[in-house]
Amino acid sequence: MFPFGLSATAADSPPNVIIVMADDLGIGDISPTNPDGKIQTPHLQRMAEQGLTFLDAHTSSSVCTPTRYGLLTGRYNWRSRLAKGVLSGTSEHLIPADRATLGHLMRSADYHTAMIGKWHLGWDWHKDDDGEIDFTKPVRNGPDINGFDRYYGHCGSLDMPPYVWVDTGQVTAPPNRIEGVTAKQDPYGWYRRGPIGEDFEIDQVLPHLFEKSFDFVRENAGGRQDGEPFFLYLPLPAPHTPIVPLPPFKDSSGLNPYADFVMQMDDHMGELFSVLDELGIDDETLVVFTSDNGCSPQANFSVLKEHGHDPSAGYRGHKADLYEGGHRVPLIARWPGKIAKGGQSDALVCLTDLYATLAELTGQTPAATAGEDSHSMLGVLTGREQTTSRSSLISHSINGSFAIRQGDWKLCLAAGSGGWSAPRDNVARKRGLPPMQLYHLGDDPAEQNNLIEQHPEKVEALLQLLERQVRQGRSTAGRAVKNDRDVQFLPEGV
Repeated sequence: MFPFGLSATAADSPPNVIIVMADDLGIGDISPTNPDGKIQTPHLQRMAEQGLTFLDAHTSSSVCTPTRYGLLTGRYNWRSRLAKGVLSGTSEHLIPADRATLGHLMRSADYHTAMIGKWHLGWDWHKDDDGEIDFTKPVRNGPDINGFDRYYGHCGSLDMPPYVWVDTGQVTAPPNRIEGVTAKQDPYGWYRRGPIGEDFEIDQVLPHLFEKSFDFVRENAGGRQDGEPFFLYLPLPAPHTPIVPLPPFKDSSGLNPYADFVMQMDDHMGELFSVLDELGIDDETLVVFTSDNGCSPQANFSVLKEHGHDPSAGYRGHKADLYEGGHRVPLIARWPGKIAKGGQSDALVCLTDLYATLAELTGQTPAATAGEDSHSMLGVLTGREQTTSRSSLISHSINGSFAIRQGDWKLCLAAGSGGWSAPRDNVARKRGLPPMQLYHLGDDPAEQNNLIEQHPEKVEALLQLLERQVRQGRSTAGRAVKNDRDVQFLPEGV
């Protein structure tokens, strides 16, 4: 039975699928997407040499929660009820049970499905009459309602309380203390004060989640031969704050703790590939590695710059912004024997495209209200095609601002960055800067020359395209569907 209107056809030897999503990793922080970077990432470099690296890959948002929504649903995040910002560690669930997700999609194809890691899409804690969380009661509306047979992780970012592990609805150990570290105490390793479980150790979270993932892979390694492969969604909490590298990686980069933490994450990826090889399923497993947005200022750009390292690899801005540094991210896919070694692609892709890609891979046709903003990348992955059906991209920033790109032209519907880098929108408006920005990324990839006055016809065309895709509820072919809210995209002054 295939819910959400999916009709499946048998796919030949569908692979196991692992999607690993780093947290706040910039496109300039790993060598496959920035050969001039100063952080050593040999395992991700080897992954790229054995697979395909996308050089024009983007998240749907420049911050955590909305990008996760987009990746799992194949739908632009701003169509949901979350108009801006991110959820907290105590927020209610964002994705309703009847919204198609990658979990549902892969379960419909007879995959064993699991989410292990940082969820950050809300789930419903049991609260007493005073509004306090009762950690002895089951969590409701977690990843299990979104198609995952099993899940293990924490609710928000690793700097957001409560700090407890939840294993498919059950808290493994209720909080037994209150804990936190201020930014003054540790500018890299800070995390907000809050309740923490006895079995929850902040600096052990990253290796612990990888170990849990290895356990899942080992338990399900033989399923593919029985027609039941596995799908693992592994959203990492790193290198987001708290930045807590462990020996032997602590102080190993020669740059700063952020770079150390990236190196540790890279090493864990090497361990993952070793497990696949040890189990004899390396050739039967598609592994995708990416990030949820650009690098955060918490990485300390000024210190990294002193060492010649740029987390945004020359692109403007960083996490939270409409500029390329906010949403252009690493995307590497590896499937030995199916994806040619050492390839690079200039195809314009978005993390929402993973939905249609896995639908095609498993022989399924999404319903009208599934993957509305998803274009399959499978032809590019297998070398059958040079590009996808995607011809435009809508980006979204932390304050709810929009940008739309078509070809090399990109229109930012904000006077400033839409996020945290200078100029912030309020400052840009006070300075009398234009309410919108038009850039030609082919000539100006660093977005320095605003062409808004020179090309009014291009501005009008992009605004019309944006309006059409917003109002139709989709950017793919198909009948118009509804957004979850009334979406307004024009900035103040337009």
